[in-house]
Amino acid sequence: MLEAVWIGFAFSLGLLVRMISLPPLVGYLAAGFIIAAISDEIGMPATSGEVLQHVSHLGVLLLLFTVGLKLNVRAMGKPEVLGGSLLHFLLSIVLFTPAFLLLLGIPVFNAMLLAIALSFSSTVLAAKVLEGKRELRAFHGRVAIGILVMQDVFALVVMSVTVGSAPSPWALLALGLPLLRPLLYKLLDASGHEDLLVLFGLMLAVVVGGFGFELVGLSSELGALVFGAMLAKHPRAGELSKSLWSIKEFFLVGFFLQIGIGGLPDADAWLFALVMTALLPIKAILFFLLLVFFKLRARSAFLAGLSLTNYSEFGLIVASVALQEWIVPLALTVALSFVVSAPLNRLAHPVYERVARRLIPIERDLRHPDEQPVSLGDADVLIMGMGRTGSSAYDYLSDKCRLVALDSDPARVALHRSLGHNIFFADAEDQMFWENLDYGNVRAVILSLNEAEAKRIATQKLRKSGFAGVIVSHSMHQDEAREILAAGADQAYLTMSEAGVGLAEHVRQRILPTTPPAA
Repeated sequence: MLEAVWIGFAFSLGLLVRMISLPPLVGYLAAGFIIAAISDEIGMPATSGEVLQHVSHLGVLLLLFTVGLKLNVRAMGKPEVLGGSLLHFLLSIVLFTPAFLLLLGIPVFNAMLLAIALSFSSTVLAAKVLEGKRELRAFHGRVAIGILVMQDVFALVVMSVTVGSAPSPWALLALGLPLLRPLLYKLLDASGHEDLLVLFGLMLAVVVGGFGFELVGLSSELGALVFGAMLAKHPRAGELSKSLWSIKEFFLVGFFLQIGIGGLPDADAWLFALVMTALLPIKAILFFLLLVFFKLRARSAFLAGLSLTNYSEFGLIVASVALQEWIVPLALTVALSFVVSAPLNRLAHPVYERVARRLIPIERDLRHPDEQPVSLGDADVLIMGMGRTGSSAYDYLSDKCRLVALDSDPARVALHRSLGHNIFFADAEDQMFWENLDYGNVRAVILSLNEAEAKRIATQKLRKSGFAGVIVSHSMHQDEAREILAAGADQAYLTMSEAGVGLAEHVRQRILPTTPPAA
């Protein structure tokens, strides 16, 4: 009963923290610290621990299962993902291990594990920030997510090595798991879209993957990741991941709450956390330089690196296995890094605009294949953003003029190319994209991007680069429309208002006379 009260308290603090635009995780950790302080004051145990331990373990298993669902072997094999993640991992160990040995006076093995725990970036925070800005499918978003998945794999390997338990001979059966993939695909297809889908994911992550691997002496975390990865290529893997997102978040509350209840941070913990937070720029600079080395342009390297500039909940999971005495200082470090990283990432584009002139000269002369200059050829109209609105505009104009379209989602680009549409991959907010763009014969641009900020920036870039043609945008809100017009657009239509007018016109054509009645 007591655990239920504490979880409710953690949710309340998480909600309050979210209202000030910080990740709820900060509130969960704070709730744990407050509970620990109150319990010490009144002289009673904060919790029996059993319920929270089970909830915490379930949260970790579901987290790893959803990570497995996102595994893309081809994407992880790209040089900027594989090389960037591995080199950053190794360089972090090389830089921080000697510092911890010298300043903290801890054993070499502990210093190395501490450096490893702090080398990871937060999958949860980065994914939420990128999703909130609709940049998960943008080039820099894909690079960041790829690096995060690789880091999660590294973390799992470290956890497996540090536990050091020998598996049973039955563990060899795990080598035959790929043979079960067709069966798992059929079960996923048969699970529908509601409660059975959620139960299917829970069964694989917790029962078959987690408990099943434990029975043969393997890590339950490894089992959850493996079964998630087996479904990664299924067309509904993303849907399954989204269906488990809220449940996973609920169980992870127990993990962070348990850490906070485990002990109050003392002065040394605060000092450690503040110093490591102050060293976050080193992490950002290292990511930026590595990504530029792998041919990314300054903007992509900056945005991807900034989204990775934080410490990870996976570091806490590693600490819970092998560094119990460091889990409270690390928890505080992670929370403070979120406090810094979350608002900074929301300002990522304006910040880059200010520092672009200093960063662009660092770029290599070679260009990444996904970031080549673009020519619009002999097209008359450019459509930016090929969601529902952009696709409808393309279909309507396809037989009336020459069209070209762009989108920052490679899957959407591939879909439209399969339909024979003239479309290319590009990020409309990329400063270098505009500087290298050849407009050709384009006389009009339709802005059907998702984000109002992206449409405003695109309008400014078009006018600044000398485009004198017509710019038309859609918008969901009147204030956003005014901003887009102020940036230089010729017209900004309110999407819902236009939809209402269209519906009314259909009704008029069906039931009303074509000419108004005589007075």
